[in-house]
Amino acid sequence: MGKRSAEEMRTGEVVIVEAEREKAHHPYAFHVSGPRNVASPNWRDLINSSWKDGNYKRTVIACFIQAVYLLELDRQENRTEENALAPKWWIPFKYKLAQTLIDERDGSIFGAVLEWDRSAAMADFIIIRPSGAPRAVLVLRGTLLKSPTIRRDIEDDLRFLAWESLKGSVRFNATLEALKSIADRYGSSNVSVAGHSLGAGFALQVGKALAKQGIFVEAHLFNPPSVSLATSLKNIGEQVGFVWKRFKSMLPSNSETQASGNEVDETNNIVGLNKWVPHLYVNNSDYICCYYTNPAGSEAEAEAGARENNGANKENVGPTNGHAAAKLFVLSKGKQKFLEAHGLEQWWSDDLELQMALQSSKLISRQLKSLYSLPPPPKQTPQGKGKQPQ
Repeated sequence: MGKRSAEEMRTGEVVIVEAEREKAHHPYAFHVSGPRNVASPNWRDLINSSWKDGNYKRTVIACFIQAVYLLELDRQENRTEENALAPKWWIPFKYKLAQTLIDERDGSIFGAVLEWDRSAAMADFIIIRPSGAPRAVLVLRGTLLKSPTIRRDIEDDLRFLAWESLKGSVRFNATLEALKSIADRYGSSNVSVAGHSLGAGFALQVGKALAKQGIFVEAHLFNPPSVSLATSLKNIGEQVGFVWKRFKSMLPSNSETQASGNEVDETNNIVGLNKWVPHLYVNNSDYICCYYTNPAGSEAEAEAGARENNGANKENVGPTNGHAAAKLFVLSKGKQKFLEAHGLEQWWSDDLELQMALQSSKLISRQLKSLYSLPPPPKQTPQGKGKQPQ
């Protein structure tokens, strides 16, 4: 009996060692694929905060988004607190997991709220939060091509392609509620929202929804999907109309994307939206987001914008004349394969060279100003009952 127990103990030790070895060499482990030259916060940040460096901020927030991908993979692969991969992507920066966002359709984790970990910071003699470090960050992952999540992820991808909006998704309301909650709790100037790919699409739209309410949170959008991609597909659909109509009929109705009556009128918020300038990180080789780099927008987008604004807004495009703008960070590495150009890992690369400009293309203006254009109000009857005309 004693010998067998000793063997069992040795077997258990071997299992633990193998688990640690697997964790140490996992391709998504922070020390394997994470940034190489980014130091953890220290007492020196009290004098000169690393968070004031745009490269540092971009790197850390991209790591936070990677953590959300790994939260879902940890869940799918039944990892425990001891061998989970996700926490290593926020712990070095003195943040902690405060909330996970769950898709009620399949139970998957699609987002998380990370908060400044005061206790962990104090342990390293960081007595106050460094200047520029957000009190809380809401981060959202993109499409995860794994069987437990791919159906709902693709459903939202197609929703955007068909209707140029994600508002009909259950994830939209959950994300908006979470962002509004932390903005109310900590103040909008202490909160950021960020996402990659599909997650960037959600981050853009919930950020805009709050901006229309006068709540401006910093937004960081990595490889965000562009309206022009949807417009291009629609133009193809006009040539093969039957196929396109059948495709759209399989998706949720576009009535789900209509703005509700309690939203603020778009025309009264042009000034407000000018106060909200999201950060867009775009790779020229990524066909999902590369349209943002065209100042005039694609030909199809220009035509769509002209039709949309005909008789309604005669202003020229520009950040100083009433049009919304974004800080556009463009990565150009020549011709790249799509998965490389669309990947998140590139945004914490050591040799990253970005071009930055305040961009106000027709595409960006349309994304920020006209995505949730309100339908005309119902005509009033003489009695003021608000009934629709027959």
